[in-house]
Amino acid sequence: MKIMSLNTAHAHGGVVIYNGERILLYCDGVEFALDGAVPAFKGNKKGRIYLTTHRVIFTNKDFKALLQSFSIPFYCMKEVELEQPVFGANYIKGRVVAEEGGNWTGSCKFKLWFNSGGCIEFGQAMLRAGQLASRNRMQQPPPPYVPPQGPYYQAPPSNYAAPQNYAWVPYQTFPSAPPPEYVYMTEAPPPYPGVDPNYTPYPPPPQHNGHMSAADAKAQEANNSAYYNPATPHNVYVPATASAPPPPYSEFEKKNN
Repeated sequence: MKIMSLNTAHAHGGVVIYNGERILLYCDGVEFALDGAVPAFKGNKKGRIYLTTHRVIFTNKDFKALLQSFSIPFYCMKEVELEQPVFGANYIKGRVVAEEGGNWTGSCKFKLWFNSGGCIEFGQAMLRAGQLASRNRMQQPPPPYVPPQGPYYQAPPSNYAAPQNYAWVPYQTFPSAPPPEYVYMTEAPPPYPGVDPNYTPYPPPPQHNGHMSAADAKAQEANNSAYYNPATPHNVYVPATASAPPPPYSEFEKKNN
């Protein structure tokens, strides 16, 4: 079963990343839930969570479950919030929008619990990564989703060891790197933007006689805007399409009041 990024980010009991993608944070012992019409979404799952330069990936520890892995690119995330209930573990919640060509339409809600702690730190890093990725979006949306193809091979340590150039990543809270024998890589590059502004995952916007048209320039200006309210740092807005306008900051403020 291959639905969007369902069951396409795992191999041999480990995680599969793109060539050029790197794992920033790794946490074992988390609980993940999806609310949607797809049968594999039903029920809570326990496993591992990865924050990468391009997305969030969950892998299920139950090898017999229908859902083995689920990845959420930053540009597909909506309405992300960090919750700190009086009783129970802290959790992250949000909504994920289906990618074009992903065999399902619409969106579903997700929740992510950190039963051993670290939810707030992971969530803040995830939101920061989403903010940076939204700034690096190109004018046109990414191409339709295509599941990564094999063969897979073990990723070099540089793709999952703690890098030194991301000061906002809380390695003190998540000091463990994923087991190297469980990190695999595909030859394909990431098909959507990540936190690195120097990486272009798909072709640049068209230009006319060396200059952008007025419409292209306007779209580029909107794309370069980070739809992020410093007054509510636990929320980030990443539009599903480059032409979608950001919501007013009042919408974020209402959620936190």
